Amino acid sequence: MNVVPLFTDRKESASIWHDTIHWWVDPSIKIRFVEIDDKYWFIMGSDSQKPETNFSFFKVLPKSENYERFKKGHGGEAYVRLGVYTKKLLNDVKKDALCNCNHEAQDHDENDGDVCLYNSCDCNQFSSFQITLLKRKKTITDIKFLKEEDVKDDPLAWNCLNINKYSKSEKI
Repeated sequence: MNVVPLFTDRKESASIWHDTIHWWVDPSIKIRFVEIDDKYWFIMGSDSQKPETNFSFFKVLPKSENYERFKKGHGGEAYVRLGVYTKKLLNDVKKDALCNCNHEAQDHDENDGDVCLYNSCDCNQFSSFQITLLKRKKTITDIKFLKEEDVKDDPLAWNCLNINKYSKSEKI
């Protein structure tokens, strides 16, 4: 299975890989999924051979079918690769590309603001995306799924939630 943090800028993703993830030793890379209600925190980090590059990634996401499939099927191992997310408009794609409304590009009117030609569809503009995966990858074997009450026993998860959730809620 793959874990793919997405970026919108290829140079930024390549720079993060080169300056940080490249230096992570595979067995030291950790991924934590902290489940809180109907969301989960994705947390990834490692102790680096270059201490000045020690940092971690996190994102709060809604639980999904893909998350549940990964949780059941990862088998204790996953590859991490970085990806680049690019929005595509009608002029950027081939005619058989699918819009977010699930209709092909050829079903959108090029002369009328890219509106979908299906009467039952309320899509006003063709919009799609492309994900490009970078070639390099690392193998992760330290993957844990935690509940919020178990976070204090895991330094990576605790540091992330303490800084980004608990300390912010106290300031409000």
